[in-house]
Amino acid sequence: MSFSCSFFLNGALKLATPHLYPFSANSISKRQLRFSPNATSLELPLLPFNTNEILVPSECKILHLYEARYLALLEESLSRKKLFVHFVLDPIAINESSTEASFAARYGCLVLIENLEQLDVGALVTIRGIGRVKIISFVQADPYLKGEVMPMQDRNLYSPSDMNSLVLAVKEAVYNLNNLEMKLKAPKEAILQTHILNSLLWADKEPSLDCEEAFIPSLPERISFAAFQPVSRATQSELLKLQREKVKAMDLRDTKRRLNHSLQYLNDNISLVAAKLAIQSLEMQ
Repeated sequence: MSFSCSFFLNGALKLATPHLYPFSANSISKRQLRFSPNATSLELPLLPFNTNEILVPSECKILHLYEARYLALLEESLSRKKLFVHFVLDPIAINESSTEASFAARYGCLVLIENLEQLDVGALVTIRGIGRVKIISFVQADPYLKGEVMPMQDRNLYSPSDMNSLVLAVKEAVYNLNNLEMKLKAPKEAILQTHILNSLLWADKEPSLDCEEAFIPSLPERISFAAFQPVSRATQSELLKLQREKVKAMDLRDTKRRLNHSLQYLNDNISLVAAKLAIQSLEMQ
């Protein structure tokens, strides 16, 4: 298991399992199903999460899978080039008087299984976010969700030279933030302080994946997501802000705008961690 992937998700799957939201092929609107018939697509297992568990490209998580249906999903994913889709179940009320519920997939991320550790009960699965996908149809509901997905990449009108300076600025800010984080004293149970650097290092190299190139974001797009990771000793309000920032990052379809947004978020966190270090220094005197 990668030392830098310290986030452990246990129970979130139980909170966001499909039985909470009755499955229906009609739950997805016709507007969501309009895609070119010649476009690239994959049929993959879908693993649902709550709206506060958005995964962005370059991010790493460790999941504890133990329910039979999710272990079956894992088995199929391993047979499908170690790929599945992490997505957010977004419950929508059909109308005020109806007791029926529906759901729409808003934030999907293609993930790669990087490591697997068998346990007495279930398995620990290390996953890495690769790139955004759009779920265009659901083809199976039981024992787990499966759907057809298409890649979602940014619509860019910029030449590489237009974004080189921004990419370098984001990378420099990530290193500066990581260096500050490493000076913070944190309790043993706190998340490791290498999340953001780990994401950047992954994003900075060409992923080696056995899937079509359209599913792999460009280097600037990968770098633009690396900033959206938890900071050491983050408060609850700071973690809630991170979730909002992830939503914005996933919604944007312009790499340059996301790079600028990432840089602002990084600089805000640099100032925040510097302030925490100043307080830490005073407490040690």
